Parts: sequence; structure tokens; C-alpha cells
Amino acid sequence: MHFQLEDLASFRLKAWAWGKKEEYCTYLYDHDIKYPKGGFRHLLAVGAKKVCPMEDGYSFESVQKFHRQHKSWLFGHWGYDLKNEVELLCSDHQDGIEIPDAFFYIPKTLFIFGKDEVEIQSENDSEIIYQEILATPLPVVSNSGWGGNVSPKVAHSTYIDTVKRIQDHILEGDVYEVNICMEFLATEAELDPFDLYLRLSHLSPAPFSAFHRVKEKYVTCSSPERFMKKEGNKVTSQPIKGTIKRGTSSEEDEQLKEQLQNDEKEVAENMMIVDLVRNDLARTCKAGTIKVPEIFGIYGFKSVFQMISTVEGEIKEGVPFTEVIKKAFPMGSMTGAPKVMAMALIEMYERSKRGLYSGAIGYITPEGDFDFNVVIRSALYNAVDNYLSFQIGSAITIDSEAEKEYQECLLKAKGMLDALNAKIVF
Repeated sequence: MHFQLEDLASFRLKAWAWGKKEEYCTYLYDHDIKYPKGGFRHLLAVGAKKVCPMEDGYSFESVQKFHRQHKSWLFGHWGYDLKNEVELLCSDHQDGIEIPDAFFYIPKTLFIFGKDEVEIQSENDSEIIYQEILATPLPVVSNSGWGGNVSPKVAHSTYIDTVKRIQDHILEGDVYEVNICMEFLATEAELDPFDLYLRLSHLSPAPFSAFHRVKEKYVTCSSPERFMKKEGNKVTSQPIKGTIKRGTSSEEDEQLKEQLQNDEKEVAENMMIVDLVRNDLARTCKAGTIKVPEIFGIYGFKSVFQMISTVEGEIKEGVPFTEVIKKAFPMGSMTGAPKVMAMALIEMYERSKRGLYSGAIGYITPEGDFDFNVVIRSALYNAVDNYLSFQIGSAITIDSEAEKEYQECLLKAKGMLDALNAKIVF
């Protein structure tokens, strides 16, 4: 059922506040940010009519089978550690969040937002739901936030040593680039994940933002990056490599954009990942259809400029849509190149299980189209154990300076720290 809206901004927040009480809830929003190929479709899924059963070791195939049976909208996520189903790899690190590696569900109620209207699809009475939402108090951003402390899982000296060891592997010819991440955590964090989402959206609006609840596990995500989108037989991936801060004036903005555009290290990293994505898509796309319509595009967000490239291909006849995802998973921008060796080194040198970080959140349509982000700039929260976690990554190449990379990680952490109103305790 369709409803005209006088105030979309208020209604979407009220609908999310109405739906977040359910054990399963996924909200995807692009914040009306201009993005190549557009950001997330504006969707809210509330409650689970059916949950996809996952056969151990066959998560992608399980989702394909479930979708074939039901031909419905599916919402959910792919965790980074599904790499172990794609390649002969393992994940032995500690995991404080413990969210499933793969999870998808058919929502009880789905909101499809338009410019000045909303379509409500539900097993319950849509008119009653609409009236309940109108009567829901409008959620507001708190001024205080959480206000606690987080600690890095990895000591400064350990991180510096790790960078040097990765560079030894590069010199030996094992890899060209490895994306190394470190976790910031709090083990007694009593916080409101709903308020955190509001604060994060206010401070860092992003084209692939998501609020994702799976029982008492929460993800608040402010991602600027698309992993993969499928429309018909066309698939698009948009890796990001290259970041620089925004200026304080339009003149400084232009100078910083030009600086990023001409940064040899950032351009080389972006090119490596574009080549990796092209190779990934070639595994499931028709020969001769892989194209790069834009490379090294510079796009502005609230606090940073990003270097974004776009890679496209046409899927081969008869290839299941989950196979396209599987053959490109996890995304190269979060691993390095060559991908398999980079992932093996990640497991060797990182100290935390990535879980949903470096994975993807998104949706699948009844027709088998989909759109998934890259889970970065995200906080994960286990409300049972009061465990709060966010991870920060940096691409290590032969030209990397270990101390600079460490300071860059601390700089990247600032956005989440501001949203949490938290401090780092070393």
C-alpha cells in the first residue's frame, strides 16, 4: 500500500524508531548523497517472517536455495570470515561480537521510501502500521553520546613491527599490498546502539549507511563504499582506495582534491584493487564485458574526499547471483593483492576476528537483483556481553611508512570516537 508523505525526513525516522524494537531490523539509507551509480535504495525491513537456514560451509548456496524457494525480498549480511568457504583459509582469532558469518531473512514488514511517498508491504494491516508510525515520537540525537573509553587491541610497537613484516613479504614477492586492521574495543560498554546510529548519521552521513539488528547484536554503519550491485545481468563494483581530509574553504578543497588525484601511492593502490576486481568479475561475467567506466574519480563527503573507481560486467547465462558474490568475496579493497595470500597474511598478523567488519550488508530483491555495501566506519555491539568493537584498516605497500600508517589509523578512528563521545585509552 502506498502513502503520500508531507515530511519524509520525520516519517523515515519514526518508522525506524517503530521498527527497531523488533529482533531483526535493517535500515539502509543513502542520505541523499550524490554518488556514481547512486547510493543505497532507501529501505527499512522490520521483523522476520522467515530466517534463511544456513548449511555449514555452504552459506552462499543456502541463500540461493532460500531465495529460489520464496522469491521474496531478503535482507542481511555476509561476514568477512566467509572467506573460509571461498578459499582454504581459517579464522582462529577472538571474536567479541559473535554475529553469524551469514544471515538473511524475509521481513514481516518492508518500507520502500520514495521522494515523497512510502510503500508499505506487510503481513499485517499497512494502514494500522502507518497510523502507529505517525503516532511514534520522533527520535532525536543525544548531546552526550556514550562517553566511555576504548582501547586498541594492538600495541603501537606491535603495529609498527607488523608493517615491517608485511613489507618483508612484499620484498620477497609474496604480495603487492595488504590491508591490515586493528580493533578498538570496550568490554563493559553499556550504550544505546539506536542513539549511536543517530549520532553517526548526523556526524558522518554516508551513501551506504546501515542500521542492522540481529537479535542482541547490532551494527551501526556509515560506509561510503559499495561492494557490489546487480541490476538484471549487469553487475557493478566500486572499490575505494585513496582518502584525504576536506578543506576549510572551496579553494583548499580544490587543492586537496588535486593532491589526492596526483598522489602516486594512492593511485597505485587504487589501480591494484581495480585490477583485482576486474579479475574477480571475470570469473562470472562474459568475456569482453568487463569495463571500467570511471577510474580514480574524486568524490566529496562531509569530512573527506575519496578516490572511487567503477568496474562493470555482464553476468554469464545461468550463473546464480550468489555465485557472482562468492567469486568476488571478500572485497579486494579490504584484503590486498593477490587476494588469497593477502588474506593468509591478514590472519597471521591481525589479532581479532573481523567478523562482519570487512563484510557486507544489503538486500536481495524478489527478482534476484541486489546491492551490498562494504562494512567499514562501523561499530559492532554485542548487547548481551556489553562488548563494543570497531576496526580501522590501512593498506600497506612497499612505500608505506609504519608510523604514518599508525597515525592514519588513529585519524580514521576519530569519526567513530566522536559519534561515541569516547576516548582512546592506551
